[in-house]
This record gives sequence, C-alpha cells and structure tokens, in this order.
Amino acid sequence: MRSSRNCPTGAAAANCERHVITAEDITALFQKQLSSIENETTRKQTVATWVEAAKLGGWQSVDDLKTMPFTLLTNTHGISLVEHTIAVTEGALALARKQETAYARMPYKVNTDRLIAGGLLHDVGKLVETEKDGQGGFRKSRRGMYARHPISGAILAARCGLSDDIVNTIACHAREGDGAPKVLETVLIHQADFATFDPLVMLEKGQLIV
Repeated sequence: MRSSRNCPTGAAAANCERHVITAEDITALFQKQLSSIENETTRKQTVATWVEAAKLGGWQSVDDLKTMPFTLLTNTHGISLVEHTIAVTEGALALARKQETAYARMPYKVNTDRLIAGGLLHDVGKLVETEKDGQGGFRKSRRGMYARHPISGAILAARCGLSDDIVNTIACHAREGDGAPKVLETVLIHQADFATFDPLVMLEKGQLIV
C-alpha cells in the first residue's frame, strides 16, 4: 500500500491519494537518457524503479520531484534531484566516451546501458530517504534513518528485476561501496556524482576558490 506521508491531511487527503507518479511521467523527465538505453527490458525496469520509489515515498507529482533538493547535506542552491540525476548520468557518459576516443586501446569495455540505467537510478532511493517537512522544506524520513539511499535504491531496483550489475552501480556509488568490488560503470557514476556534490560542500565551507 502506498505511503501517504507526503500527502496533505484533512479533506484534501482523499483527493491526494488518487494522484500518483506514472511511468509516463518518469519517461518524460528522462526522455533523452532513457531513449539511449538499447535494451527495452532494462529501460522499462529503470522507469518502474522510479515509479515504485515515488509510490513508496508517497510522492504525488512531478513538480515535487523537480523541487526536491538532491541532497540534505549541504545547500544545493536550488539544484533538484531530477537535475542532479541528469547531470550525473550525462557526466558519467562523457567520462566514458572521452576515454574511448582518447585511448588508443581501451583496457576495459563500457556497457552503455548499464551506465545510463545506473546513472538514472543511483539516487532513486532518495525518494524513500527524503520527505517533506510540512513547512515548505525537506527532511530525512524515518525509512531514511534506517537505511541510506544506496541501500534502499538497490533493494528497489532488484525488486523491479534489474540485474545484479546495475544494482551494484546503485549500492556502491557512495561510501557504502568503499573497498567493495565494483563494475566499471559504478566508478564512473561515483566520479560524476561527487563532481557535482563536492564543489557545493566546499562552497558552503568557504573552501571553493571562485
């Protein structure tokens, strides 16, 4: 049964319960990236994982996803989870493609479907980890206190049928993956992820030279 913790209370609650984020909504958000996944099953499972995460987290609209900050750990300066997801996916792709064009011989093979699916899903667990605080902001949810987003996201992806290698990109893209075996795409996603996160932390601390 879907959580209603991001629904309003009182008379509006019943109407809110009828609103859900659909596969069509997610496809529209990430149309460019999803269209580059060649395997149809992987593409559908990626979308299904976002839909299931939104359902479990009680998110009601695409507008919520577009305003939700991608992290609670620092000031995001308005960068949303959706924008961050696209930036990390495209950044990881760029890292892979530049190696492929610059190296005379690639020492490893990039799996593009795995890279795109993993990029789109690396933070999907934040839909479970984060909730509205009732005052116009966001906070960590009770579920988020039990398990961080790499864990909840990996569980959701596995439930939706995604392969173990793609689950690895989610489970191991952050500190949970320190010292753990990883597929190549997990490494690329990790680098793209922290390239978007670390500058904001440094900016907040006055350590970023601008």
